[in-house]
Amino acid sequence: MATIEDVAKLAGLSRTTVSRVINDQPYVTDEKKQRILEAMDELGYVPNSSARRLRNQRTDTIAVLLPRITNPFFANLIESMEKKASHWGYQIIVCQTHDSKKKEMDYLQLLKTKQVDGIVMTSLCNDWKAVEPYLDSGPIVLCNEYMEEMSVPMVHMDHRRAAYESTIHLIDQGCQNLSYVCGGSDTYLAQERKAGFLRALEERSLPFLEEAMMDWAIHVQDGREVFQRIQQEFPYVDGVFTGSDEVAAGVVYEAVKSGVGVPDDLAVVGFDNQMLSLLMVPALTTIEQPVEKMADRTIEVLVKQLMYPTSVKARRYIYSHKLLVRDSTLKEQLIHT
Repeated sequence: MATIEDVAKLAGLSRTTVSRVINDQPYVTDEKKQRILEAMDELGYVPNSSARRLRNQRTDTIAVLLPRITNPFFANLIESMEKKASHWGYQIIVCQTHDSKKKEMDYLQLLKTKQVDGIVMTSLCNDWKAVEPYLDSGPIVLCNEYMEEMSVPMVHMDHRRAAYESTIHLIDQGCQNLSYVCGGSDTYLAQERKAGFLRALEERSLPFLEEAMMDWAIHVQDGREVFQRIQQEFPYVDGVFTGSDEVAAGVVYEAVKSGVGVPDDLAVVGFDNQMLSLLMVPALTTIEQPVEKMADRTIEVLVKQLMYPTSVKARRYIYSHKLLVRDSTLKEQLIHT
């Protein structure tokens, strides 16, 4: 197990300087602080949490706000965050908002009442101007969710680009009439995905079928209902972009059950690369987010804010995605061309 002496040696600084940084004392330059933080991270050194808690009146607890833990994307995100937080000597508490504005504000009170040291928000229900005052009580970092006007660090993937590439892929597979399906249209993230979808249509001179857009689909059952609506009201739709693998799985399941060929009659794209996407027959084409990298950076940025409140700037950390092409979009007549 690494010691404070090991950190001092690796950073090339004195034990006293390392101690000052750990205890958040003044008279240490930002350059030296950074060297010490990097040495601590490399060695896996974690200061004694009990002693630090007594000195700084901290809880060593981080609250992570998310819509629902049953969504595998958020479950994987929490698991990665918990590992990174534990590395730094912090524990995680999970707060499910279920997309409730009131619940979100109630959980933010945990920061104001000093029951947690910092908060990670993976979604945003309220306007940012309602959340921003809580920054006076402690640091907030956004992970997954983002918005131009936010004055906090934001860790996320380029959702506009991901939606654009998914849509271009559907078009390249011969789809001409696309349905846009998502779980809501009032968040910045949702707007970014829709913007990417629309950009792809515009580039390929295809119309936006607004009548076939469905912005209420979240669960597998919703996906099944999406398919039924397409069959009954929009039989000309031959491609579906969805905001989650759960919804995509529901569409595919119901299509296969109804004798509709996937992807030859209806191509479907999911989102998040959940395990479900591989278990479906046909397997789902989907977007893979760099969950572990985003989780690690989120916790790292939050912890550094706790240690050095003035050293972390409000910036965006944008990560790349992967479009994983599988059988739900690979049309047979195009495979051999």
